[in-house]
This record gives sequence, C-alpha cells and structure tokens, in this order.
Amino acid sequence: MIRVLLVDDDPLVCAHLRTILGTSGDVDIVGEAYDGAEALDAVTRYRPDVVLMDLRMPGVDGITAIRHIAALREPPIVVALTTFDTDHHVIRALQAGAAGFLLKSTPPQDLIGLVRVAAGGHTVLSDATTRRLLNAVAGRQASQDGRLTLIGALTRREREVLECLGEGLSNAEIARRLHLSEATVKGHVSRILVKLDCPNRTRAGLLAQHAMLGRATAPAAP
Repeated sequence: MIRVLLVDDDPLVCAHLRTILGTSGDVDIVGEAYDGAEALDAVTRYRPDVVLMDLRMPGVDGITAIRHIAALREPPIVVALTTFDTDHHVIRALQAGAAGFLLKSTPPQDLIGLVRVAAGGHTVLSDATTRRLLNAVAGRQASQDGRLTLIGALTRREREVLECLGEGLSNAEIARRLHLSEATVKGHVSRILVKLDCPNRTRAGLLAQHAMLGRATAPAAP
C-alpha cells in the first residue's frame, strides 16, 4: 500500500482527493493536514510515502512546508498540488524539494496513476511545462553555479546513472538497465546529488535533460 498524506486548507479538496484515491485499492490515505505547520507534524506522526501538498495556504504555506520536510533525515516524496501550473509556483516548489507537481484538475484515473508513479520514485511533471522548466531551472543552474560543467567531473558510471535520472527512471529501473544492484544505484545517486549540489533527484534529472538537449542541438563539427 502507498501511504499518502493530504495537505490542503480546503477540507472539501481533501475529501475529494480521499474519495478518488480510495478507489485505487493500493493507496491508503493515512491522514490530512490543513496548513504547512500541521503538515510537518503529520509527516512525523503518520510516516507517509507520498505527501500531496497544496502550495497556497494561510499561515505556513506549502513552499515553506516542502522545504522543511525535504530537510528531514528520511523525507517522504512530496508532490505539489496547484490550481495553475505557472512557472513561478512550479519552480519554487522544485527548488524547495518537491519531486514534481499535479494540477488539482487532474482527471481521477490520471491522478491515481500519477500518485503511483511518484511513489515509484519517478518525477511527476506536466508535459506542457517541462520544456519551460528545463530552460528556467536548469538554465538558471548553469548560469549561477556551473552545475552543467560539474557533470564532466562525474565518473562514467555516474554519468550513466544521471542520464537515467534524466529519463525519470526509478532506482529499480536504473539497476535493471545498468545491471547493478539497487543499493549500488542508490549510492551513485547520493554521490551525484552531492557532486552537482542538487537538493533532490528531480533537479538532477532536469539538469541531465538540459545537458542532453544541449548535446542534441549542438552544431556538428566541420
């Protein structure tokens, strides 16, 4: 069962999500919280696998709550809930440590599938905004601190793992593709995040996509 915590200041939204996810058969709604402060307490109390976090709430907002949750020793996967997938809100959520975002208007069956995808370690991002995020997030990284240049300092195996992160693969899928154990993959991912100074695998994956896009569009040598 996938243990999910719902965080939204509107109890009707939580009830709606609980009803939808409750039909899945493999999602267990372990609790609800109605602002960011309650979310922090609920994460400690319920130990969820996935947190669906509203971004705009009174008191402690979702961005602040995501940042604090991401700093925990063993944080759950946090997926931002948004009404509009504006670049500003999505980028701030990713910078805070979110593993992606979902629109509140997502169709019920798609919502269930995307929660499963997030729980499996994949990045959950709207296809319509992914290219904008590559330019806004990864491009900003390149100009501010040279993370793209740091990719060249990774070992060959680490670069292979990073490219898999760019495809949104989970640790298990990377292990199968590269014929490694999941523990070995986890170690590689941890070292990659440290070397590239990325807060989470989502940001590393975006960086990898940006690097691969740059190689694909680079002019051929004469």
